[in-house]
Amino acid sequence: MKPATCSTRRSIARQAALAGAVALMSAGGAAAQIPPDQVPEEMQGVEIVQRLDEMLPLDLTFTDHNGREVTLQSYFNQGKPVILTPIFYECPMLCSLILNGLVDGLNRVEGWTAGREFQIVTFSFDPGETAKLANLKRRAYFTQYRREVPEDGWPFLVGSEQSIAALTDAVGFHYRYDPKTDTYAHSASITIITPDGRISRYFNDVMFQPRDLRLALIEASEGRIGSPIEKFLLFTCFAYDPERGSYVASAWKVMRSSGIVTIVVIVLGVVWLVRRGPGPDREKKRTMLFGGLQS
Repeated sequence: MKPATCSTRRSIARQAALAGAVALMSAGGAAAQIPPDQVPEEMQGVEIVQRLDEMLPLDLTFTDHNGREVTLQSYFNQGKPVILTPIFYECPMLCSLILNGLVDGLNRVEGWTAGREFQIVTFSFDPGETAKLANLKRRAYFTQYRREVPEDGWPFLVGSEQSIAALTDAVGFHYRYDPKTDTYAHSASITIITPDGRISRYFNDVMFQPRDLRLALIEASEGRIGSPIEKFLLFTCFAYDPERGSYVASAWKVMRSSGIVTIVVIVLGVVWLVRRGPGPDREKKRTMLFGGLQS
């Protein structure tokens, strides 16, 4: 390997600084607060436009890490939600942070494995990258992910400029090539996709909490995965907060659920009293109860 020259070191430092700035903007939501005239030239046009519930073009063709030609559709025919991760494999910093954060979060999602309960599809938005490079990147992350993944459970893809542009546009993932550093400025983002190819949730960050990943996948699967308790908590207690980019307790859902539970308890109590029938003091108590409800 040739020693790094001064210009190379400056280029690497510039790439790292740019990636770090984009990471902070993605994670903290600062991009929306920066006036347009103060956005650095390298970051202009770099953004995530959320297109919830829109369909992905599943007929797009890519090449997987083994050099096989595949379509997106092949990863959406198993009834499983999909985590879509746009990166480029020679990214100097930010893409590694995204994948490291994703693997760390998934390692803490107990009992679930990519390729079984859900799919992951990682693709490069650099049309110059090759399947060999994708394979090397995949092997590196498979040493960190503590699960036995089926062959098609987590593909690393490369594609043509046309396929990449169509997919990134559909997801709302906008990036910018910087010829000064020969790299890309982009946001930190992963997207949760439903089994039929609709966009369900965005996580614009480099750290992913296991609870958020689990709830997002349950929600995207429309309850087809997850335990009964997790489904109950999702649909009665938790809601996705787009400002925080995570799932939080919803006061409205909690109050609504509490009201429903209260009504059910009252109805069951009335039914129990009615079924007991008349008896000493029971008729009087039943009259008092019904009289109170009618008043």
